[in-house]
Amino acid sequence: RHRRRDHGPTAPILMLWLLAIVVSMAAGPSQAAPVLRVGVADGSQPCSYRQRGSWSGMAVELWQQVADQEQIPYVLVPADNTTELLAATKRNEVDVAIGCITISPERIRQNRFSLPFQESGLGVMVKRNQLELGSSLLRSLLTPDLIRLLVAYVVLIGLLSVAVWQVERNGSKPSSWEIGPRRAFALIFQVLATGPGTNTVVVSTRGHTFVFVAYLVRIITASLLVSYVTLNVVRGNQELASPNIRSLNDLAGQRVAVRRGTVSDDLLQRLNDSGLQPPIQLRELDQVIRADSLLVADAVDAVLADDIQLDFLLQQLPHKRYGLALRNLNPQSQAFALSPGISEDLETRINEALGRLKRDGVVTRLWQQAMNKS
Repeated sequence: RHRRRDHGPTAPILMLWLLAIVVSMAAGPSQAAPVLRVGVADGSQPCSYRQRGSWSGMAVELWQQVADQEQIPYVLVPADNTTELLAATKRNEVDVAIGCITISPERIRQNRFSLPFQESGLGVMVKRNQLELGSSLLRSLLTPDLIRLLVAYVVLIGLLSVAVWQVERNGSKPSSWEIGPRRAFALIFQVLATGPGTNTVVVSTRGHTFVFVAYLVRIITASLLVSYVTLNVVRGNQELASPNIRSLNDLAGQRVAVRRGTVSDDLLQRLNDSGLQPPIQLRELDQVIRADSLLVADAVDAVLADDIQLDFLLQQLPHKRYGLALRNLNPQSQAFALSPGISEDLETRINEALGRLKRDGVVTRLWQQAMNKS
């Protein structure tokens, strides 16, 4: 009896314990994934910025895609700029720093980076005067392509005018018009080139056929002209803005706005340290998106920042008062920064996800969406 009282209550407990071991072995070892501290800087449009209380930008959405694919839990840790992010990453205060972070030679000695997902250079934005805008427009218009298009249009309309003259010998008889043969041919050319008055120059079926062909030539040529102006004149107004700035050395003595601690800031500091005379006067820029206010107030002469940030700013402005005097300077890769505490396995997973997103065109699509956001 004693034996039954001693061991009876233990048997169910032992069975439950054995069952728990079996279930645990069947499920395999489990360990909750650590929640990553992901640092992100504000004011780096279009890569990362806070808008109406939520984070937006190409780099933020790219990291979200990586985290979703690899099922990585994380929390966002805000920072004021990239310099703070890199320092916090180096001190293991954040695990990943996201943004369009340039992998400069100086940074790569001190920080650990993910697989690069894009490449970008630096640009110099300056204010343009009306004379420069007018001359840029004329240079865009007086190009061989546009001249060839206009000559081709005139030639085609001239050939159609000759054809109408020939087929209307027994129709409207333009050679017998009271205004004379030369003016009659000029009238046919004008009507075919502009459109109004076709009912006064042709009466035959073949004549109307040539009028219809002239109509097609007009609308096709007009479409090509509109496309040309859109792609060349408007885009040209956003490109080289000042013929006086051909290199960074031409910024000597000028007031240049730049974000502190950035690759742009480091580049100008090194230029001044090299003995550039007079030295470039550096002015602090808290966010590139606010460069417009500094230029319009004549507080600075130029702004140096990443091409992608300046292109984004120019696209948001309703006017064309600014342009890039220089672009694609010192192109370098951009990536996420990783803390020394990130495991090699997690780094591999992040890089593999970035590689897949680049291969599948997701990175390009996210970039285009970010640039088109107003």
